[in-house]
Amino acid sequence: MRPSPLVVVANRLPIDDSVAPDGACEWRRSPGGLVSALHPLLRHTPATWVGWAGGTGPAPHLPVVDGVRMHTVPLTAHDLRDHYEGFANATLWPLYHDSVEQPEYHRRWWEAYQRVNQRFADAAAEVAEPGALVWVQDYHLQLVPGLLRALRPDLRIGFFLHVPFPPPELFMQLPRRAELLRGMLGADLIGFQRAQAAHNFAQLATKVLDLPATDRRIGVDGRVVRIGAFPVSIDTAEMAALAARPDVADRARRLRQDLGNPEHVILSVDRMDYTKGIEQRLKAYSELLASGDVKVRDTVLVQVAVPSRERVGQYQILRERVEREVGRINGEFGRVGEPAIHYLTQTFDRAELAALYRVADVMAVTPLRDGMNLVAKEYVAARVDDTGALLLSEFAGAATELSRAFLVNPHDLEGLKQELLAALRAAPADVAARMRAMREYLHRNDIHAWARSYLSALNESSSLLTRLAGTD
Repeated sequence: MRPSPLVVVANRLPIDDSVAPDGACEWRRSPGGLVSALHPLLRHTPATWVGWAGGTGPAPHLPVVDGVRMHTVPLTAHDLRDHYEGFANATLWPLYHDSVEQPEYHRRWWEAYQRVNQRFADAAAEVAEPGALVWVQDYHLQLVPGLLRALRPDLRIGFFLHVPFPPPELFMQLPRRAELLRGMLGADLIGFQRAQAAHNFAQLATKVLDLPATDRRIGVDGRVVRIGAFPVSIDTAEMAALAARPDVADRARRLRQDLGNPEHVILSVDRMDYTKGIEQRLKAYSELLASGDVKVRDTVLVQVAVPSRERVGQYQILRERVEREVGRINGEFGRVGEPAIHYLTQTFDRAELAALYRVADVMAVTPLRDGMNLVAKEYVAARVDDTGALLLSEFAGAATELSRAFLVNPHDLEGLKQELLAALRAAPADVAARMRAMREYLHRNDIHAWARSYLSALNESSSLLTRLAGTD
């Protein structure tokens, strides 16, 4: 594979898990997430994507997809268990999400995390041309920037954390906290979703590593590492155009008919994850049904819960609890042909998802903690007629930007119920004013604006480094 001027390094390759008989692959576009953010940027940019293909064993050879070359990093069954399911998703993920579930710490998981991060760094070093820009993504690969800098000091290295970065008192629990911080500091620019995350990181750089740090710059090993908030976004125009297509509008009308033409449709689209607040949302809805504030004949909830990390025990238990609660609510409040909750554990293509967004009178996005939540932004972009109410958790990164949503504390059950009722009962003029303001914001701050902002800052970091080197 010839060297590339732009290399994206992420845990997963952005393709589907199966290859057609003719060898064709397609982009894997899950609700929200990394692929949805980066796909619009890479369609027109010569690039190589370094990542894991999803299986175990030797790395498969994959074709070019939309002009992006795929470089596969192999994982063994032990790597999958100890790196991905272990340190990444049973240690870092819960810790970074306010310890909603208790993080676990095992030395063999850390050893696997080091081993796999080195493999990713080696792969990136192999495919990057001299002076290339390498953009490392997310919590699975926090050691890669430092490892890559040791291998290829000629590269411009960016790191972006898509999930929250915790306050010092939580991060300090990590047994190998210094190594993780130093790994990230191998980058020229470290991007976070929110300014508070950058502040947390700067505090830790001083506290753990005794480095000079502000909320914008950290000095390390004679270099200056820039840090800052770069809230990730979506291709607003693409989602709006998709939602406006006649076939999508027709599909939305048929979906509403299939739901029994209720007065109100509430929609939630989540990965099956304990950070998403699914159980709290179901409990609030159940209590509204029990009190009579919401009636099944008038209102229906559509809960899409895409399976996630199904081999991790905490996720298996969560799915069992959610399905048991959905069954209880439907058994207690549903009627023949009129379930209280339409529960779907499947992925949807982009057109079907846009149709669902158009059907929903209220979009309930109520995570307990979320780095950003692009589903909320996709819903706003899809409401091309300025209708629809967004019920949004204060603890989603998107809440900072979509401040005209109906904001709620998902831990406060009574507050969640009242804010959901407020969204359902809001006057059309109020709903339209809120949606119009949020749509205008998203059109100004789309995925292209995010990329320009981050890459401009990365270039500035490189220029700053050159100027500093010239002062010796």
